[in-house]
Amino acid sequence: MKVYSTDPIRDPRWEEFLQTHPDASVFHTPAWLSALRSTYQYEPLVFTTSAPNQPISNGFVFSRIQSWLTGSRLVSVPFADHCQPLFDASEGSRSLAAFLPAIIKQEHCDYIEARLLSPEVLVSALSGLSRSATFVHHSLDLRPPLEALFNRFHKSCFQRRIRRAEQEGLTYEEGTSDSILRHFFTLLVLTRRRHGVPPQPLTWFRKLRDCMGDAMRIGVAFKNNQPVASMLTLRYKTTVVYKYGCSDSAFHRFGAMPFLFWQTIQRIKAEHAIQLDLGRSDSDATGLMAFKNHLGAVATPLTYYRYPASSTTPTVLTRLMQNPKVSAVSAHLPRVLLRAAGSFLYRHIG
Repeated sequence: MKVYSTDPIRDPRWEEFLQTHPDASVFHTPAWLSALRSTYQYEPLVFTTSAPNQPISNGFVFSRIQSWLTGSRLVSVPFADHCQPLFDASEGSRSLAAFLPAIIKQEHCDYIEARLLSPEVLVSALSGLSRSATFVHHSLDLRPPLEALFNRFHKSCFQRRIRRAEQEGLTYEEGTSDSILRHFFTLLVLTRRRHGVPPQPLTWFRKLRDCMGDAMRIGVAFKNNQPVASMLTLRYKTTVVYKYGCSDSAFHRFGAMPFLFWQTIQRIKAEHAIQLDLGRSDSDATGLMAFKNHLGAVATPLTYYRYPASSTTPTVLTRLMQNPKVSAVSAHLPRVLLRAAGSFLYRHIG
């Protein structure tokens, strides 16, 4: 069976297909892919067994990354926590998975990376696919009543902190205005510096806002009119994705992040969302995983795969960013240099 490629941003069939597929997420959408292309020049493409004159019935979406520093590759998709191949049980989908090795030659790339919540279809159909990274994914079911959701929160880590935040007079504001975006980004730089990691460039968040429109929201918690914590969420259908969170550690004692989550949950539940996707955590990030568990979220494995197997060795840049000595240096860089490092590096990371 023949496999075709198409541009998911320009081809209206892709969005029509996403509307009908239960596994479609915000990371499959033309909006997310457009933000990637506008910021980092990653070209999007979808491989499908559906002919150009037919409705799309399956698809595997990628962004093409071409970097002089880290090589050429197809990633599904950059900076997304997960991006499931949108298959069905048909022979066409198995043919699509089996066709992927030929894509490496056709697209002149070094390897293919897939970020899979449910790897069974692809892994069983494609020999030579190797695990490159393993994470933990958390998701919170929003269908119970608000009172039940609150009661599921950890008493000391969430319930008491939310009440403390309210007693301390923390206030909440949300939107996507320039001022809200500036508050968010200032806190993001503080947080990334604390963790010894450069922030993604401000341009990325501006492009994301422009492309996502009302589907993107930024919430900010204030203490005496000073921004102390913020989070950025993305919505697609009935799922809201918690994508970025940041805070000023000097104000952690006031419970700003639990307060932010509670405000966000109340808002998105009122807007009929049924799932809060809390994204991925590194397998050794015990503190972050505990935080998400204390929200009452359910944890599942999240695995990244690459083809061919030889490509699973981390790049020099990845090893460099994971080096504790490099992180320690990054944590003490002036903010202007840390931002400059992020503007340079993320184009090559993908």
